[in-house]
Parts: sequence; structure tokens; C-alpha cells
Amino acid sequence: MGIDFHNQNNSNTYAARHADNSWIEAVKELVPIKNIQYALDVGCGGGIYSKALADMGIPNVMAIDFSKNILEAAKENCKEYENIHFKHGNAVETGLDNDSYDLLLERALIHHIKDLRSCFSEGYRVLKKGGYYIIQDRTHEDCLLKGDDSHIRGYFFEYFPKLIEKETSRRHESKFVIEMLKEAGFNNIEEIKLWETRRIYDDKDQLLEDLSKRTGRSILHDLNDEELKSLIDQIDNAISINTKLVEKDRWTVWKAVK
Repeated sequence: MGIDFHNQNNSNTYAARHADNSWIEAVKELVPIKNIQYALDVGCGGGIYSKALADMGIPNVMAIDFSKNILEAAKENCKEYENIHFKHGNAVETGLDNDSYDLLLERALIHHIKDLRSCFSEGYRVLKKGGYYIIQDRTHEDCLLKGDDSHIRGYFFEYFPKLIEKETSRRHESKFVIEMLKEAGFNNIEEIKLWETRRIYDDKDQLLEDLSKRTGRSILHDLNDEELKSLIDQIDNAISINTKLVEKDRWTVWKAVK
């Protein structure tokens, strides 16, 4: 089945959260934010992380997405931010000028892209010399960690093993990502593992409601309604706490410099 990013019904699915401080602090450790004047968020989705970049003090943020409907939702989500600008485009053809940005963020994007060579070449082109490239995605290892009271995503694959092939087939191995970054011309490449707080729920019912809407979870669109209900019931039984659930996701972050 899969999610249709161009369907207007899905336009707000990636605009309903805020970037957690765990993510903000991780980026500050990797990038000298005070030196960043122009940032680019490719695959911006609902603009959650475009807002985070602006909140960190970056004066100019350009946000790009390939879905016009999702881009419109991002504009609404960021309407109070005069320093965030939007453009329809994609990671291979941004339509932006050469050597224009100090920081390029591509979060939860590259698993949608088969041709990393072209993606990274475009990233190299638009970054200024000395510019920072931050890529955040999941490797096979990240995807298949077991579920627990914090790592809710792990239960998806334990209870529905059919999702494993879909999930792992679209993920790139870290070694390959690093090889492609080097081939594109990037230097000072680092790999970091990050447990990012996804959301804090007041209680378990709030989490289960979020799951029922498939909010920001494209993999759940590969389950039909009956399967999703079964998954939610099993997660309900598996989680041992009822109040203040802190959901965390494990990611791999790659930092590279032009």
C-alpha cells in the first residue's frame, strides 16, 4: 500500500510534532550554529526541523519538498517565521544556486532515494566551501532494535515481520553512505548514533491514538486497518506504563564537510 505523499489527506502527517531538545543539542555538537547564516532543509516535510533550525538562531532557512501538498502544510506550520522560505523541488534537483548554503540538512530523506550519488552531488553543489552536510536516517541495525516502553517502533517489526523486508530494503548501509559522500567530494565524515526523543505522551491512550492515525509513520501505511488495529492492541498489552511515555527513535547521523 504505502503512503502517498502527494495526497492532500496526508499533507499534515509530518507537521504535528516539534523537534525535541535531544535533536537540537546533537546538531549543536556537530555544527557551529553561530557561524551558520544560510541553512537548507531538503525533504522538509511539515517544516518541523526547518522551525528548529530557525529557533536555533539561523537567520535564513530555505525549505524544499517534492510534494506540493506537504509543502503547503509546512508553510502553514511555519507561518510565524519570516526567515523560513519554501521552494518546490527535490534532493537531486533543488533548482538553487551553487555555493549558497552553510548548512544542508536531509533528515529522514535518503531512504526514499535510490541514487545517492546524484543526491550527494547536488548537496555538494549547493553548499559553500566549508559548509556542513547533516544526513539523518536509519540503517538496518537501527530499524530492527527490539521494542520496549520507549522504543515503540521496534514492536512494528516484531508483531508484523512482513514489514521487515520493506523497511530494510529501502535503507542504506552506513558504509555505502560514507563511500558515496567521499565520492561526491566531502571530507571530515563522521557517523553518530542518536536516540532522539520523538514525542512525550501524557498517557498510553495518547500514544495509541497517535498510532491509529499513522501520524508521521510511513511504514504503518503498509498495514491495512485491521492489521493496524491488531498492532495497536498488541502494543497496548506490551507497554508496562500508563502515564508519561517518552518515545525515542534510534537514528544514524552522518556529518560531512565540503
